[in-house]
Amino acid sequence: MNTQLIGNYIATFWWVFLFSVIVGLLKSPTFKGILGEFLVNVMAKFRLDKNVYTLFKNITLPTEDGTTQIDHVIVSPYGVFVIETKNMKGWIYGGANQKTWTQKIYRHTNQFQNPLHQNYKHAQTLQSALGIEPEKIFSLVVFIGDSNFKTPMPENVVYAGGYIRYIKSKQQRILTGKEIAAIRHKIQAGRLKPSLKTHIQHVEHVKTIVEQKRQQVENACPKCGKPMLLRTVKSGENQGKEFWGCSGFPKCRTMRPVA
Repeated sequence: MNTQLIGNYIATFWWVFLFSVIVGLLKSPTFKGILGEFLVNVMAKFRLDKNVYTLFKNITLPTEDGTTQIDHVIVSPYGVFVIETKNMKGWIYGGANQKTWTQKIYRHTNQFQNPLHQNYKHAQTLQSALGIEPEKIFSLVVFIGDSNFKTPMPENVVYAGGYIRYIKSKQQRILTGKEIAAIRHKIQAGRLKPSLKTHIQHVEHVKTIVEQKRQQVENACPKCGKPMLLRTVKSGENQGKEFWGCSGFPKCRTMRPVA
């Protein structure tokens, strides 16, 4: 009887379960990232001349310590544009040289990595792979979603529509047709094959990096930010006991007991 009741309940309210799953997926960071990249792709398709600008999506490149994944690369006579997409809402605070930026939604505050720093590694990796001069590569961060910059941003940090204007603002031809053809070939030949396996491996690599950074933060000196080192008391009544001491000693004398 109970089994039949459960079956009837599921048959009647299956749509509630399905709706909940869909809502959960729409709110997930993964879906937001996919949506943001899709919008950038659409704008490029309809607002950039295909005969002038070539768009590459989701490029995963091998690095010395794993992989790096670039959302978009646009190749043109006016340079190579490396684009990082952020689908975020709320107030955004940040500066070009700050290590972390801040997202504020009502009373909730969240810290996230400076996307310019994040995209710097992408640009450096691509530059090395292509073998071109750094002045021919432009880093660009595009915010998608209901976000509002509350601090002045560099010209290469823009809202969705602004990224097309930024690209078109570069009017000096710095790459020849032969160079463009070589760059396109190198990107296609050097990227890892787009696949679920490649994506999963990259995600796992990113998780490892995040965990390493978390451990570094936890073991950082609360006063100056330098790493804490495990030391041993050499004399006195506590001789032989271990403690955490700042690596900046003697300028910083912060100590912390071993838990």
